[in-house]
Amino acid sequence: MPSLLGPWTLLVIGGVLEMAWAIGFKYVGKDSALRLKAAVGLALAGSMTALFLAMRQLPAGTAYAVWTGIGAIGVATIGIFVFREPATVARVCFLALILVGIIGLKATSSAS
Repeated sequence: MPSLLGPWTLLVIGGVLEMAWAIGFKYVGKDSALRLKAAVGLALAGSMTALFLAMRQLPAGTAYAVWTGIGAIGVATIGIFVFREPATVARVCFLALILVGIIGLKATSSAS
């Protein structure tokens, strides 16, 4: 059964959920609240589900690279702006390279 959302939309949703669970991991160790653990678990499950559904229409390598890239760029950006992690020129350049890779994979994909 085809998904109501396109594979690229699913990857964006999955990438955003990946950011949520990755940032959530930072707090789960500090806070034992069941609600937080449940939210992180749901974000993780949702992220994996979105990736799984996207892989039905995209090559696995492309889908996984884009999903991981979205999460990596997002978590690093949140780290810079929220957690005051260093934003060195090299770090920003390498994040830009990840973004260029994602755009390149999208541009060369045969899936819509």
